[in-house]
Amino acid sequence: MTATVADDAQEKAPVFRYQRRGRWLDDWEPENPKFWESGGKKTAWKNLLFSVFSEHLGFNVWVIWTIVVTNMGSAGFAFMGGVGGKNPQAVSNALLLTSAPVLVGSALRVPYTFAIPRFGGRAFTAFSASMLLIPCLGLAFFINRPDTPMWVFLILAALAGFGGGNFSSSMANISFFFPQGKKGLALGINAAGGNLGVAVTQLVMPLVIIFGTTLVAKSPAGYRLGLTLAALVWVPFIVMAAVAALLFMDSITSAKPDRSSYKLAMTNKNTWVMAFLYIGTFGSFIGFSFAFPTLIKANFPELNHVGVMVALGNLAFLGALVGSFTRPIGGWLADRTGGAKITLIVFVSMAGGIALIMAALSIHNFPMYLVAFLAVFVLTGIGNGSTYRMIPTIFNATATEAAAESGQNPAQAMASAKRQAGAALGVVGAVGAFGGFVLQQALRLSNIHLGTMAPAFWGYAALFLLMGGVTWWYYLRSAFVVHRLPSLAHANA
Repeated sequence: MTATVADDAQEKAPVFRYQRRGRWLDDWEPENPKFWESGGKKTAWKNLLFSVFSEHLGFNVWVIWTIVVTNMGSAGFAFMGGVGGKNPQAVSNALLLTSAPVLVGSALRVPYTFAIPRFGGRAFTAFSASMLLIPCLGLAFFINRPDTPMWVFLILAALAGFGGGNFSSSMANISFFFPQGKKGLALGINAAGGNLGVAVTQLVMPLVIIFGTTLVAKSPAGYRLGLTLAALVWVPFIVMAAVAALLFMDSITSAKPDRSSYKLAMTNKNTWVMAFLYIGTFGSFIGFSFAFPTLIKANFPELNHVGVMVALGNLAFLGALVGSFTRPIGGWLADRTGGAKITLIVFVSMAGGIALIMAALSIHNFPMYLVAFLAVFVLTGIGNGSTYRMIPTIFNATATEAAAESGQNPAQAMASAKRQAGAALGVVGAVGAFGGFVLQQALRLSNIHLGTMAPAFWGYAALFLLMGGVTWWYYLRSAFVVHRLPSLAHANA
């Protein structure tokens, strides 16, 4: 009888006809197979394509200052003169400028998440892409004025944080388009496409800067021209992304904010435990990605005389590249062995990676330093995937326990768990990104007050071990797993 009713409902479901031009979608039923196959799937993937394009550009712009600061001294800016180990204050200024976008980007992630239900994915994607023009055009203008004070550039760097907020709005928007069984793949593609923007910027911008110096000369004027071109190179793509969003993307009328789920997620201690852990994974990925070019140039200034290394940004782009590609691997491993187990292994291994980085610095060995840092980046990527996999598992397990104790309908409990997990992901993502700001500030303050960044690195190694202990205490202890969260004992729960 139930099957017959379900079949009748499917037969009566509206047939969705795909349209190439963007619009408001008043009827959107991705869970219905007939609706999905008749045009819903094509529409969802169309929106994902343009979402990835816009989000990728957001990351491109978010990290432009990681390359700008390593060239401002050569461009004639006094407050950045000496970046490369000769002037500790210049290194600190560089870390301050690269941490400002992280702070603003992490703060914007919460309002950007709520903006999609309020304004619609089509309009807000176009808006968020257009906002990327401000930091790019502002940098192109002021970089040609060597007498510009640092506070102006600090504001411009903070405005680059618009790109960091794009991640949350993009993820929230795409989550509405896909059925539950396909959201993981869609959101994984969306996240990876954005994260790769870090590597693309750190590879492309040094090449563009070198091109600019060859047009004039390897002089302050040449570097200023190169930096101008590096800022403007994103402008046509940003315009394309904004126009494409308006022309081709869609907005879903039924996408409404679920305030009750956010309230429940905010009062659930697991949200904040996972946010703390995500500081160690995503916060480290973002923080080290932003700091890596400056760290290489400060610790190995001799590389500035190797033309190929300069053109390739001293290979700093490799960190974000491997970290982006290993994120799906973390989710895959978590599906098979359990997210908490993988996360614990990641944190312990990251502490070991920090020890290898410090050993490489002690003997001044760049190949060892690069390999050790890349290992840490690989681990951050795996950890990003495993922690994100833990969140729905945890909320499903706690909902099952609560339903059993209160007599609540299990189906209703699971539906509530999914909404709470979605709300928690937004908060966890924002807090994790803020961790990137904290990491860079720790390096900067250690450099200023102690004359070395070593204490900050060792402090992070200790923090990774603490995070590993927290993971074990909350999600791997046998008493907790068996009696409180039984589904965590199984990888595929």
